[in-house]
Order: sequence, then structure tokens, then C-alpha cells
Amino acid sequence: MDDASRDGLSDADLLARHVAGDPDAFGEIVRRHRDRLWAVALRTLGDREEAADAVQDALVSAYRAAHTFRGQSAVTTWLHRITVNACLDRARKAASRRTAPLAETERLEQLIEPHESAAAPAERGDLHRELVQALATLPPDQRAALVLVDMQGYPVAEAAEVLDVPVGTVKSRCARGRARLLPILTHLRPRGGGSPPSDGGRNRSQGTSVPPPAGQSDTDPVKGGGGRA
Repeated sequence: MDDASRDGLSDADLLARHVAGDPDAFGEIVRRHRDRLWAVALRTLGDREEAADAVQDALVSAYRAAHTFRGQSAVTTWLHRITVNACLDRARKAASRRTAPLAETERLEQLIEPHESAAAPAERGDLHRELVQALATLPPDQRAALVLVDMQGYPVAEAAEVLDVPVGTVKSRCARGRARLLPILTHLRPRGGGSPPSDGGRNRSQGTSVPPPAGQSDTDPVKGGGGRA
């Protein structure tokens, strides 16, 4: 089947073709969704190499487990769930072996602005340091929920599908995460009572959320499918 014909197939059709032995079908699924999987992984882990490895692990798992997909959710939700689980596994392992809090802060710096120039204003650098230090205080489960809902803009119901937990659990994790961040970040909120600018996300939750970074670009594709071969 040529590329043009493959473009017209749904994700579920491509996954079924992959299971049936089409050698190129899974590659098309990766091409369609790799950038968003990468963005979620980078924002959850805050380290480009760890994120690339997590995406690689997730795609290998999805490739091998494709025959278990039953269509109870969208393929993209299934892929995001596998990716988030891979990220949480890596975050927990990193937490268990962490010896230097500064190293974690340096990795999380990229969560806020992975392409920040070294010549950026000092004020912005100070803001980033405070934000990453605040995010570093959250448990991985709360951080993952906030990344999906407040930073990636997922509706709570869809984030619940990705995380494979009840909607109430996502709401609870977000609420606890925001409550932990609020005392740390209150002084960073703009004064004057104006409405915050829209960041064009899919979902904007009411209440306090993680402040969105300005000019962020974290959808760089993972070269070669991401991570080490």
C-alpha cells in the first residue's frame, strides 16, 4: 500500500493492519502521533534524553502490545496512556536514585522552556528557576495530571483515560498539585485583575493552574522514533 492510501486510513485501521502483518502501518501511526507523545514526555520528565527514551520505550511497548488493543478508547488515548506510564516509571526510578536536588532542578528547567536562550533576561531566568523548583516538589502522579490538564490542555475526562484512572482521581491530583504550587507561585501571578491571555490550548481549567510558559516550543519530533535504538 502506498503512502497516499495509508493516509486515508484511521488509526484503528492502521493498528489492525500492523497486527495483520503490514510492515509499514505502525510507522504511519508513529508519524502521526510522535510529536504530541514527545511533548507530553518532555513536560512530564523535563529532560530531553529521558523523554526520548520514555517515548522509545512506549512505542516499543505499543508495537508489541498492538494485538491487545480492543478499541475501547481511541488509539491516540491508548498511546498516550502507554507514554505517560513509561514517563512515570522513569520519574519514580529517578526519584529513588536522586542524590542531588540541584540536578533535578536543572533537568526540570527544560519543562518550562526547553529552548530558552542563554541571553534571556535575568528576570525570566529567575522566574524559570522558581517554577521548576515548585514543580519539582510535586509527586510524579500529580505532575503528570497537571501536565495533561493545565499544560497540554486535555479535558479532565480525556486525561483520566490517558492515565487510566477515574475522573475524580485526576481532579483530586490536579487540585492537590495546584494547592501545593499556589503558596509558592502566588507572588508570580500578574497584578491588575486583567484576564490571562489564552494559550490556544484544548482545555482551560478554572482556578489556579501551572503558569503557561511564553513562546514555548516543545513539540520537536523525536529523531528516528525517539531515544536510543
